Amino acid sequence: MDSLDTQVLDAARSWAAAGHRFALITVARTWGSAPRPPGAWMILRDDGQVQGSVSGGCIEDDLIRRAAAGEFSGTGARLLRYGVTADEAHRFGLPCGGTLELMLEPAPDAALLEQLALRIGTGQLVRRRVVLENGAVSLEGGNPGDNQQWDGRTLLTLHGPAWRLLIIGAGQISRYLATMAQALGYRVYICDPRSEYADGWDVPGTERIAAMPDDAVTELGLDPRSAVVALTHDPKLDDLALLEALKSPAFYVGALGSRANNRQRRARLMQYFDLSQGEVDRLHGPVGLPIGSRTPPEIAVSILAEMTAVKNGQTDRPAVAATDRYACRSA
Repeated sequence: MDSLDTQVLDAARSWAAAGHRFALITVARTWGSAPRPPGAWMILRDDGQVQGSVSGGCIEDDLIRRAAAGEFSGTGARLLRYGVTADEAHRFGLPCGGTLELMLEPAPDAALLEQLALRIGTGQLVRRRVVLENGAVSLEGGNPGDNQQWDGRTLLTLHGPAWRLLIIGAGQISRYLATMAQALGYRVYICDPRSEYADGWDVPGTERIAAMPDDAVTELGLDPRSAVVALTHDPKLDDLALLEALKSPAFYVGALGSRANNRQRRARLMQYFDLSQGEVDRLHGPVGLPIGSRTPPEIAVSILAEMTAVKNGQTDRPAVAATDRYACRSA
């Protein structure tokens, strides 16, 4: 569940408490290029106010118009399709002939939304099930390997802190990385046994783990929706985290340092920590995409860009340009 959809859930609870009627719209399926992925949420209030999105704006405008015309009365779930033809795709601003299939719930159960929010707040992964035929909605426990499912009859969406990021080191880069990662929907943890750094950590919304880096990795129980980024630039600390993280199912493990430092790190991990070649090959180092980053926020952007590419299955790493002056990539 990304941060935009968390905002939708928060708004839904607020609107329900204020007595507003609203519709919940979920992207069930997409074909071709689409602005928002399956599972994305939007709510539409009875006075036309909107929170969230299912497209770049044109479909939202049409949904508002249709709601004002009384098309979304009643309580039963229904299916809406946009962009079925090339002309319609162009009309609604869907690129490359994209098509969207939307699940509309004209009057979602506010109590179930409240229950969903409470379960997410305790760190649970939750699957929300909607049956199109009768509009029945239920909540059930989710697992890290779960994905959205839609078979034309039942829609299953995954909600909760599905993506986690453990940052080793509480330095300046970490501050930008933690803030940006939260905007992308990550639950962020910070670990730094150095009191001169950790005692000044005050990034809102993050959680500190008071342990050595290897113990922090073990404590979190990393899963395929977890990432670890080591940023202390101190091998005594970074290597502790990496030796555990590289053996885990985490989808991304990265470490700050030059190419030369990372070559030495890989050799160290294999020689002294008994990691296999395959495990060491999972390390992203130098960490981040080569975008010429020099400042802490630019480096954070490059790290998150690479994490996003890996998460989305885009694993072809671009070649480093000869003019790349990213300091942590110099040989």
